[in-house]
Amino acid sequence: MASADSPRRLVVTADDFGRSHAINEAIIEAHTTGILTCASLIVTGGAFDHAVELAHAHPALGVGLHLCLVCGRSALKPTQIPNLVDDHYHFSSRPVWAGLRYFFARELRWQLRHELEGQVQKFRTTGLALDHLNGHLNLHLHPTVLSLISRHAPAWKARHFRLTRDPFWLNARLAGGAWAYRLSHALIFNLLSWRARPALRRAGLRHTDAVFGLLQNGRVTEDYVARLLPRLPLGDFELYAHPSRDTARHELEALTSSRVKALVVQHGIRLVRYQDL
Repeated sequence: MASADSPRRLVVTADDFGRSHAINEAIIEAHTTGILTCASLIVTGGAFDHAVELAHAHPALGVGLHLCLVCGRSALKPTQIPNLVDDHYHFSSRPVWAGLRYFFARELRWQLRHELEGQVQKFRTTGLALDHLNGHLNLHLHPTVLSLISRHAPAWKARHFRLTRDPFWLNARLAGGAWAYRLSHALIFNLLSWRARPALRRAGLRHTDAVFGLLQNGRVTEDYVARLLPRLPLGDFELYAHPSRDTARHELEALTSSRVKALVVQHGIRLVRYQDL
């Protein structure tokens, strides 16, 4: 919950840091000229070294770990986690199928744990402070994955976690279209978030009151953010996006918009990192 002197606090995060140079450069631009406060690092991304170099050059940027267990590459070798990846280090590109396997195949759990630890260890090699944890495609809220994270978070020195609950009725007032996607994801992630709360409490993992961006699914536009900010309730919240200089310029433009920056000031919103909560 936000403090009395700052009744509205907003973490603004970019996912996929380290995935490509275009994404890395957009993140730094959104941080230095816009409202971005955090980035979530994929340690197995193709531009990982570039992202780490940029993060060290911009120490005010809060950098967290974007755990990847689907649609990406592993930190460990295929021989170490033979049932999770192919011979080229690739996880399944079918998120639903992977999620079902992770839930029902108990023999996969030790491999998932080792891979999560491998990604945490690779993050530690960067020398960056761990601002937060979340997951690629929000798989960090998968019951099996969440159980592993909550059990080992204290040893990983993790303190903050994205509890991905995007309020549907507020989103419905802010944007239109893709109603089936938005309603289904609101229901699924409300349930997953409700289920996660006790485990997060036991693990000492702090989170915001709600998270915006899930239901936009790549449509975090200037107009959406400009509608959201005046309606931001009292408390602590996160807005996440996927800015890029090539594939998602509209999300970069939303985070650097002069109109958006003016609304932050006008409504007394304090931009913070997870570590500031």
